[in-house]
Amino acid sequence: MARLDRCLNIYDLRAAARRRLPKGVFEFVDRATEDHLAVSNNRAAFERIKLRHRALVDVSKRSVATTLFGKPASLPMAIAPTGAAGLCWHEGELELAKAAAKAKIPLTLSTASMTSMEKIAKAAGPGVGGRLWFQLYVWKQRELSHQLIERANRNGFEALIVTVDSPVSPNREYNTHNGFGLPFNPTVRFTFDMMRHPAWVTGVLMKYFTSIGFPRHENYPEEYRKSVLSGVGARDAMRADSLAWDDIAKFRDIWPGILMLKGVNRPDDAVKALGYGVDGIVVSNHGGRNMDSAAASLDVLPEIAEAVGDRATVILDSGVRRGSDIVKALALGAKAVLTGRSTLYGTAVGGEAGALKAINILKNEADKTMAYTGCRSVDEITTDIFFGARDGNRLRDRVMDSV
Repeated sequence: MARLDRCLNIYDLRAAARRRLPKGVFEFVDRATEDHLAVSNNRAAFERIKLRHRALVDVSKRSVATTLFGKPASLPMAIAPTGAAGLCWHEGELELAKAAAKAKIPLTLSTASMTSMEKIAKAAGPGVGGRLWFQLYVWKQRELSHQLIERANRNGFEALIVTVDSPVSPNREYNTHNGFGLPFNPTVRFTFDMMRHPAWVTGVLMKYFTSIGFPRHENYPEEYRKSVLSGVGARDAMRADSLAWDDIAKFRDIWPGILMLKGVNRPDDAVKALGYGVDGIVVSNHGGRNMDSAAASLDVLPEIAEAVGDRATVILDSGVRRGSDIVKALALGAKAVLTGRSTLYGTAVGGEAGALKAINILKNEADKTMAYTGCRSVDEITTDIFFGARDGNRLRDRVMDSV
């Protein structure tokens, strides 16, 4: 906890996580793909936006609270699905879920998580004031996906988020360099790296080993719910290159709750999704982890928000590291943001307490940014707070015309 006290921002949490985790695990969380361009572009898109102070506005009663799908949220943010949480901390998804419930924001559980949705629902579900969303990677054998959807519904998850931007496996070369991958087959390099991080070995790996053995993907279909050492063909079984709009129609038929698509980057796709009964659009480039030449999520957000209007909830994912990023995303048309790495860094450092620390850091920074820009509620955040044209890009110039 003393380590957490020294962390004043997300970058401090990142540095602390880097010290605690083996290099292979840390870089699986922190890095992206190929030349790392998409991650850099996500951050550059936020950093290009400059804001203007507004003077002499009484902001003493300001609030960062909002509503998401008709329910209150203390902050326009939800935790993104992160399959590596269980490698950062023992049952890290459970720690994230408990932190989200305390902070009164939703938690999105990944298909690839290492804690079962049943355990998450019991500890941090609606029965104890939590809000749970489930992220679905679509399986090649569609019936397996349908089983997961029905399982999430039985466990009280209010929303289903279908990831649609991963038709093929990403080209993450650094995993090979580090001797880290799934299925987990530790090389001499990775084994030596683990030995240099005894706190992680005893606090994460040994806790699994003394209870269930090596961690498993607990939300995979039963026949693929094996140790991370094996994988048993799960990679091929999860191939999504045949995923199509007919699948979305089927998911809509069998899922009674909120349905979102994650990984939408084109306004025509967003508008088409509305015709399939989708309730939310998550504008995302997968945190830069898939296609390295992907446009920054923030750059494509305005035209998607404009095309969708009030017909669905638009959420921005990828690149959020500061509370001011949340404010900028809302000004460009998002209703909320997802963040994955920011809270994962916190979890890696301090479990539930670390995740809650990350959430509160972002909340405090967003609150201060609202005060500086004269916004008393999230509804008052518009492009009016922007200063100047950010560059010669046609879309961004069009957005700035409103200033």
